[in-house]
Amino acid sequence: MDKPSRPARQSTDLTTGRIPTTLLVFALPVLGSNVLQSLNGSVNAVWVGRFLGEAALTATSNANLVMFMILGTVFGIGMAATILVGQSVGAGHWDRARAIVGTGATFFFISALFAICGWIWVDQILSLLGTPADALPLARTYLRILFVAIPAMNFLSFVMTVLRGAGDSRTPFLFMAIAVVLDIILNPMLIAGIGPFPELGIAGSATSTLIGQGVSVVAILITLYLRKHPLRLAGPDLALLKPNPRILKIIIEKGIPMGLQMIVISASALMLMGIVNSYGSRVAAAYGIAAQLWTYIQMPALAIGAAVSSMAAQNVGAGRWDRMGAITRTGIAFNIVLTGALVLALYLFDRPILGLFLIGDSGAIEIAAHINTVASWSFILFGVTIVLFATVRATGAVTPPLIILIVSTLIVRTGFAYAMQDRLGQEAVWWSFAVGSVLSVVLSIAYYRLGKWRSVRMLEDDARPAAGEPPDTGLGYPRQRARFTEDGK
Repeated sequence: MDKPSRPARQSTDLTTGRIPTTLLVFALPVLGSNVLQSLNGSVNAVWVGRFLGEAALTATSNANLVMFMILGTVFGIGMAATILVGQSVGAGHWDRARAIVGTGATFFFISALFAICGWIWVDQILSLLGTPADALPLARTYLRILFVAIPAMNFLSFVMTVLRGAGDSRTPFLFMAIAVVLDIILNPMLIAGIGPFPELGIAGSATSTLIGQGVSVVAILITLYLRKHPLRLAGPDLALLKPNPRILKIIIEKGIPMGLQMIVISASALMLMGIVNSYGSRVAAAYGIAAQLWTYIQMPALAIGAAVSSMAAQNVGAGRWDRMGAITRTGIAFNIVLTGALVLALYLFDRPILGLFLIGDSGAIEIAAHINTVASWSFILFGVTIVLFATVRATGAVTPPLIILIVSTLIVRTGFAYAMQDRLGQEAVWWSFAVGSVLSVVLSIAYYRLGKWRSVRMLEDDARPAAGEPPDTGLGYPRQRARFTEDGK
């Protein structure tokens, strides 16, 4: 079997070395990718708002909501494949890892159906959202182009997540940067027709996203093949693009609950937004800005959670259960320090920061500052929950985290906001974040300590093989032992 060349540049063995250093080095590029994605959305909104006005901005907001829901449906599939790849790489099963990539990749080709269906039924989709009449033609044009971009967006996301599962977070960051930079640069040029580019209006904003994602996905695939990355499919391995039924079954069974977690969070957010809107535009504006700032506050926890998930999955595959507790504790410590630092900075400088968004509206600024005071600290606790979820998911225990999220977020948090409105008014919404976060962290700790996640198996060959015997992997692919280390040895 062929051995990968120059392995140190392509992957990192997450089963050895100092856990704090390895985890932090791995998490930083993931954090950078998250920041770039949020920055991309913010900058593009500025371009659209300045060049095309409020109706166009409303159109992009409605279209982006549709895209978030569609991308959320495949998020869990990508995460399941990532965990499987991580476990396989940790165990040294590179043949099986390629089989997982092949099956996962063919599943993502199905996203082309989303593009076709979305193009055909775009008006019905926007009508269901209640898109304002003045924004409807703009939203139709914008969303149709984004539907064309869906296959590239999904496939790029899939490639980046499986690379992280194999221990490489730097390459995904690099190609995410390429996509974002292209999008930001081309956005105003294609909107306004600057230089040699045609004036496309709102279609130009969507086209810049299509170009950025398309160029990046082609570039990352070329790079992986030029590097002869061990996860690339070449020669006889191209046959792995035919889905393996057993792998596909695992990916779907484990991926659906993880995808549903995003839907639960979105549903709770939409329900709370409905309550907030009932208190008028000033309160809604204040809450909207606070929520934007919370997106940045949560980024360290999300990055650390992704790093913990990849590291834990590799260690599960390698049978290094002695490291799992330390990985989890280190992730929690990093989350408390980094998320806590951002929360503290927001407390100290909330009014100057809010003033960047709410110019001249002192009333809304005061409301937003109060919302932050009541709710921001709870994201430290929610970050702990994210890290605990990341650890238990690495074994394949995906349903209990979903149940915990449904109970704490959809039932308790949203239920508290509705039930306490008569007594607390709008304060019920702000305090619901604290109530939900406290419950989620308590339930997560209880499951981490008492649950049976350590006995959950995604693969069928977790038992140690007899000496000198390369066992069947349980999926029809032989065991291949190949570790990557920082020095390439």
